[in-house]
Amino acid sequence: MTIKELRLAAGMTQQAFSDFFDIPPRTIQAWEYGTRVPPEYLVNLIEYKLKKEGMITET
Repeated sequence: MTIKELRLAAGMTQQAFSDFFDIPPRTIQAWEYGTRVPPEYLVNLIEYKLKKEGMITET
Protein backbone atom coordinates (compact mmCIF):
# COMPACT_ATOMS: atom_id res chain seq x y z
CA MET A 1 0.00 0.00 0.00
CA THR A 2 1.05 3.58 -0.53
CA ILE A 3 1.15 6.20 2.21
CA LYS A 4 -2.01 7.78 0.79
CA GLU A 5 -3.81 4.43 0.69
CA LEU A 6 -2.81 3.74 4.29
CA ARG A 7 -3.93 7.19 5.40
CA LEU A 8 -7.28 6.91 3.64
CA ALA A 9 -7.85 3.35 4.93
CA ALA A 10 -7.32 4.69 8.45
CA GLY A 11 -9.80 7.51 7.76
CA MET A 12 -7.28 10.22 8.59
CA THR A 13 -6.62 13.64 7.14
CA GLN A 14 -3.07 14.52 6.18
CA GLN A 15 -2.83 16.63 9.34
CA ALA A 16 -4.14 13.85 11.60
CA PHE A 17 -1.75 11.36 9.98
CA SER A 18 1.10 13.82 10.45
CA ASP A 19 0.23 14.33 14.11
CA PHE A 20 -0.24 10.61 14.81
CA PHE A 21 3.16 9.63 13.37
CA ASP A 22 4.98 12.89 14.20
CA ILE A 23 5.94 13.36 10.54
CA PRO A 24 5.94 16.91 9.12
CA PRO A 25 2.82 17.60 7.03
CA ARG A 26 4.94 18.75 4.09
CA THR A 27 6.66 15.35 4.05
CA ILE A 28 3.29 13.58 3.92
CA GLN A 29 2.24 15.86 1.06
CA ALA A 30 5.48 15.25 -0.84
CA TRP A 31 5.06 11.48 -0.50
CA GLU A 32 1.45 11.60 -1.68
CA TYR A 33 2.15 13.94 -4.62
CA GLY A 34 5.14 11.89 -5.71
CA THR A 35 7.82 14.57 -5.29
CA ARG A 36 9.52 12.37 -2.69
CA VAL A 37 9.45 8.61 -2.11
CA PRO A 38 9.27 7.22 1.43
CA PRO A 39 11.64 4.38 2.31
CA GLU A 40 9.94 0.99 1.94
CA TYR A 41 10.77 0.03 5.53
CA LEU A 42 8.92 3.14 6.75
CA VAL A 43 5.80 2.31 4.76
CA ASN A 44 5.90 -1.19 6.26
CA LEU A 45 6.30 0.19 9.80
CA ILE A 46 3.41 2.62 9.33
CA GLU A 47 1.21 -0.19 8.01
CA TYR A 48 2.20 -2.41 10.96
CA LYS A 49 1.39 0.35 13.48
CA LEU A 50 -2.00 1.06 11.92
CA LYS A 51 -2.88 -2.65 11.96
CA LYS A 52 -1.65 -3.09 15.54
CA GLU A 53 -3.77 -0.12 16.68
CA GLY A 54 -6.80 -1.60 14.89
CA MET A 55 -7.09 1.41 12.60
CA ILE A 56 -6.93 -0.72 9.43
CA THR A 57 -7.64 -4.36 8.76
CA GLU A 58 -5.25 -6.94 7.38
CA THR A 59 -4.60 -6.55 3.66
